[in-house]
Amino acid sequence: MWDRLLTNAKLATMTAGSYSLIDDAAIAVTGRNIAFAGKMSTLSDAPENLANAVTNLNGRLVTPGLIDCHTHLVFAGNRAGEFEARLNGASYEDIAKAGGGIRSSVTATRAASEDELVALAEPRLLDLMMEGVTCVEMKSGYGLDIESERKMLRVARQLGEENAIRVKTTFLGAHALPPEYEGDADGYIQHICEKMMPQLADEGLIDAVDAFCEGIGFSPAQTRRVFEAAKSLGLPVKLHAEQLSDLGGAALAAEYGALSADHLEYLSDADINAMAASGTVAVLLPGAYYTLNETKMPPINALRKAGVPMALATDMNPGTSPMRSLLLAMNMGATIFRMTPEEALLATTANAAKALGLDGEIGTLEVGKRADIAVWNVDSPGELTYWLGGNPLAFSLFEGVPAMVADAAFDI
Repeated sequence: MWDRLLTNAKLATMTAGSYSLIDDAAIAVTGRNIAFAGKMSTLSDAPENLANAVTNLNGRLVTPGLIDCHTHLVFAGNRAGEFEARLNGASYEDIAKAGGGIRSSVTATRAASEDELVALAEPRLLDLMMEGVTCVEMKSGYGLDIESERKMLRVARQLGEENAIRVKTTFLGAHALPPEYEGDADGYIQHICEKMMPQLADEGLIDAVDAFCEGIGFSPAQTRRVFEAAKSLGLPVKLHAEQLSDLGGAALAAEYGALSADHLEYLSDADINAMAASGTVAVLLPGAYYTLNETKMPPINALRKAGVPMALATDMNPGTSPMRSLLLAMNMGATIFRMTPEEALLATTANAAKALGLDGEIGTLEVGKRADIAVWNVDSPGELTYWLGGNPLAFSLFEGVPAMVADAAFDI
């Protein structure tokens, strides 16, 4: 007997790089995994004879649970004042040079306790979960000293343990230069590589390593040192690359087999070719593009033609993307970046899983994969990108267990 069987569904399995729709379908769960996904007509017996719990979905859409593969969800304070300053003409670089930007979030986050950070972050996480998100990446990078970076990563781990969601942690010590290392970026990179990263990795707090390779961040040479240290520890890498200028960061990331290169507004053809060769995912972040009033779009057509898998994420952070909705990120990916709705859903399921190194485990509806499942009150998958506002989620399962129930019609 299966543990749970969802019948009379429309499955968007997200296999083979498409919706891969199955009408008049059912999906079954045993333990933590998907045990069946296919046509109702291929079931071996009546549903009630096959599972301990049977739920009739009456034609509702079923997708893999959504994946937010780039967030800075753990932080204290906000930067609404900087948002207003940008609207009044200040640039991102102006704000950073004046002591704002990332450093202001560092000050607030360093001052907050772990309990305070949990209390601040959990509502943000629940917003994502209520929209069918079953996996989220959380970066450090607002601590910039070992105690505060540890605190952020511990909070991320705790959020995953206390909620029905998968959390992947990314160490972003090379996010900005802390005040105690003013004028000594190389010294700080050495500290990251020799002290912070090895110790936090030894404590089991790091799933991947990231850096901000940019004129107001760290140089390609400094980023390479971070990547070498990560490689020595057996940790996969990611990179904030080509957001404000072209430094060849994406090609550098691809050289190290990076899981993803993220932002990419100023991506060159050479970077694209390198990413295509390495299988590095392009994580596109329309929330930051929109909030910063950027005008240069990521080269979507070139990425598409080169076969580079594209993911979308909220980039949830207090400064440049205060976005708490992955469905909105999907809509913006379509309306601003001109992705198709099919590409937008692939970007938050199969391709987002690949950007976290989890494509063998989640991201598609296939037998043997984890039963991370979202059920929607819509008729077609394109509606998930179409609607602005409202929440079409009926309910979600995380590893086969009910995670969020948004529709009172379901008692599961």
